[in-house]
Amino acid sequence: MSDMPSSEEMFFSRTGLDRNRVEVIVDGALRDADDGELFLEYRQSESLVFDDGRLKSAGFDTTQGFGLRANVEDAVGYAHASELSEDALRRAADTVASVRAGYSGTAAAPPPGTNVALYADDNPIAGVPFANKVAVLAEIDAYMRRKDERVRQVTASIAGEWQAVEILRASGLRIGDVRPLVRLNVSIVVEKDGRMEAGSYGTGGRLAYESYLEPAAWQAAADEALRQALVNLDSVPTPAGEMSVVLGPGWPGILLHEAIGHGLEGDFNRKKTSAFAGLMGERIASPGVTVVDDGTLADRRGSLSVDDEGTPTQHTVLIEDGILVGLMQDRMNARLMGVAPTGNGRRQSYAHHPLPRMTNTYMLSGDREPGEIIASVDNGLYAVAFGGGQVDITSGKFVFSCTEAYLIEGGKIGPPVKGATLIGNGPDALTKVAMIGNDMNLDPGIGTCGKDGQGVPVGVGQPTMRLDALTVGGTAI
Repeated sequence: MSDMPSSEEMFFSRTGLDRNRVEVIVDGALRDADDGELFLEYRQSESLVFDDGRLKSAGFDTTQGFGLRANVEDAVGYAHASELSEDALRRAADTVASVRAGYSGTAAAPPPGTNVALYADDNPIAGVPFANKVAVLAEIDAYMRRKDERVRQVTASIAGEWQAVEILRASGLRIGDVRPLVRLNVSIVVEKDGRMEAGSYGTGGRLAYESYLEPAAWQAAADEALRQALVNLDSVPTPAGEMSVVLGPGWPGILLHEAIGHGLEGDFNRKKTSAFAGLMGERIASPGVTVVDDGTLADRRGSLSVDDEGTPTQHTVLIEDGILVGLMQDRMNARLMGVAPTGNGRRQSYAHHPLPRMTNTYMLSGDREPGEIIASVDNGLYAVAFGGGQVDITSGKFVFSCTEAYLIEGGKIGPPVKGATLIGNGPDALTKVAMIGNDMNLDPGIGTCGKDGQGVPVGVGQPTMRLDALTVGGTAI
């Protein structure tokens, strides 16, 4: 265990704040409001980038601050500051109190008791000397250049952060949590006969640096980046049209996250702007499709002991055997919809108010062998990895670009293709699921989700899956 300060020392003794006086301020700010809290945050973060044989950038940052929120029906009064002082808290309290002027509500019940803490107090940033991190990044560069003479450029980066939060409510309830987060990424450019292609691979989670700086870990990441780059060297143009598409396990779950997951968040359904609004209890997907959101998985990028409102995270079933059975809820939208919060109230930092957000969202395994699924397709596309995408929450329409994909010819995996995009509609795509593999896997720990200008770490996953009659945008002429 590290010698990191306790929350009492971090947020009170060190800053000069008096806990009792702070609780009085919070009580006054939230009097007659329906809900609200004081969110205290301390965060250390760093990032190192080694590019083309040299350390290109290195940054270290420490931030701290608070966010004070009062909810009245669906209105939010929010104030934040980086100054942890009684004067700043009083100014914030005056600001948020204006949202409840003339209103007399009944305070919502506080969150239930917390889960067992997923993470120890150890700070991953403090555990490994700076020079050791640089040395590993340099070794990645040298390793890739020794491994293949076609390598022209190597970029390796590592980033880590340690976040401590404490949530104070008008009821006097105090909830604390610590959250480590590390990510390693390797990108490579290769050249053959004048053609240049790129490949990349990232991995990460809520673990210490040592888990990713061991040779076995970074060599596996580097080897995978090289493999992808070499595959792209042999890629051919993608044919366009409507065809069967087989999605690989793991990271392709990002399509599920974007095209379907956002539509199952509470705010979009309460406002009836989601394509799934009003469909609770109805079939929205093929039989066998079961999708869950689970923030309790140890060490995963999207996992938290409690969400940013103090609600314990949980295993929430969203779609069960094709039937819509649940939504992801923060406290405000759950209260307004008359349901229980699910531990999905998340915020980017103290400067942002919480929203219903995903944690780790994935589809459960089916009963088909992956090879059987490939063999069932005469002509189609096998999509293994995705890059960027765009989704319209209201209509469910999506466009995703593939970073690694192959033709399927006669039930066998054929040549790799370049420039493939998948075009469809989330609710419609769920009904086109024809076969579900028995190989569910989670992504390697690289996802970041954006919503309303806020980014939070998330996880995705799925088994191998066949979708019929999906539109593929291609580059073949």
